[in-house]
Amino acid sequence: MAHVLTVDDSITMRQMVRFTLASAGHQVDEAGNADEALERARARRFDLVVADVNMPGRSGIELVKALRELPGYKFTPILMLTTESDAALKQAGKAAGATGWLVKPFDPDTLISVLRRVLD
Repeated sequence: MAHVLTVDDSITMRQMVRFTLASAGHQVDEAGNADEALERARARRFDLVVADVNMPGRSGIELVKALRELPGYKFTPILMLTTESDAALKQAGKAAGATGWLVKPFDPDTLISVLRRVLD
């Protein structure tokens, strides 16, 4: 199964993503902001990153740009999991290198389905 990094300033949201993905057999690490996520990504390789857009400090879109610059993350799937549904923001995420966009609240089955699609 995949080793996933979930990035969100909400502890509750990180726990919900962790529970959903761990229940499907995936290993999950957590980060509370973009800087912490980058630190973890530099220390080890993740198969997938799931990140919020709105976080203190760097945004999730800025995180995507920074991850794409790291060796080993050029083609890693990065999913944005956010309350934002604005088309312009989605386009900015895509331009930064985001693989997909899911809107909160998320359906656990949908998250697992998308994860399977992007990892295949």
